[in-house]
Amino acid sequence: MTLSILRTADAWWFQTPTGAAKIATDASTTAELLADRAAIEAAAQQDGTVPTDSLDLVSPVTTPCRVVAQMTNFASHVKDAGMDPKSIPLTFFRKSSASITGPTDDIVKPAHVRLLDYEVEIGLVIGRDIPVGTGISESNLADYIAGLVVTNDVSARDIQLPQTQFYEAKSYPTFTPVGPALVLLDAGELQRFGDLRLRLRVNGELRQDMLVERDMLYRPVQALQSLTRFQHLAAGDLIMTGTPVGTALSAPPRPIEIIGSLLPSAVKWKAFFKRQSGNPKYLHDGDLVEAAIATDDGAVDLGAQRNTVRYA
Repeated sequence: MTLSILRTADAWWFQTPTGAAKIATDASTTAELLADRAAIEAAAQQDGTVPTDSLDLVSPVTTPCRVVAQMTNFASHVKDAGMDPKSIPLTFFRKSSASITGPTDDIVKPAHVRLLDYEVEIGLVIGRDIPVGTGISESNLADYIAGLVVTNDVSARDIQLPQTQFYEAKSYPTFTPVGPALVLLDAGELQRFGDLRLRLRVNGELRQDMLVERDMLYRPVQALQSLTRFQHLAAGDLIMTGTPVGTALSAPPRPIEIIGSLLPSAVKWKAFFKRQSGNPKYLHDGDLVEAAIATDDGAVDLGAQRNTVRYA
């Protein structure tokens, strides 16, 4: 059975069928909580002491931590970007952990950003230190991944694309909603990773809806095998695993793309952003973004975020 961990500003909680039970722990970070397994298991034996919806939840992944994200990791998203999935290598980029926010907090668009986009993603939470050179395989993957979380890789497209790098465009404060729960999984439950379905709605309109099994290019074992060739990881770090088709950003039609490639860079981007400014799918002030991840049978349910967009 999965174990769902919630966090408020002053406590950790275990989600039960009847509510939430407070975890008796001195842990102040996700890493410390994961090391206090006895306290988690003790809370799991209690009945819910408070209604879950009465809790003001914050991200169950504490900061500072490493936030590493896989790039273009769903075939449908790759095709929508005008590329061939067979040509896409396993690549990563970093986000600032200062961008992490709670599952119901506002997503705040900086005043200079014009094109604000969304990307629902499964987050892997590292459960123990992984030194460079560690051997990762399907048989020991659950030793290193403690659990999963819902994440949203909010992106300032008009910053990201001309710079041809992602760090600034994806690292503004509130640009990584995380939670509501950190769902701890055993090895058998982690094997159901491919059965997870990612969904994202904006103002009730379904924008993203995809099953991992049908679409993800590189699974967690491949991601960790690649990362551990060069990157030390620590308990509490967050790995984001990519998003499927349905984001506001989409590749232009092929004839327009060919014409654009012939233009000077400044002219090309001016024309591109003028065209994108008419795209109604970018996030607007007051939009409600709901992101949820679960298996279709509900056996593994990471919960749902509800974040409102605010313009600075």
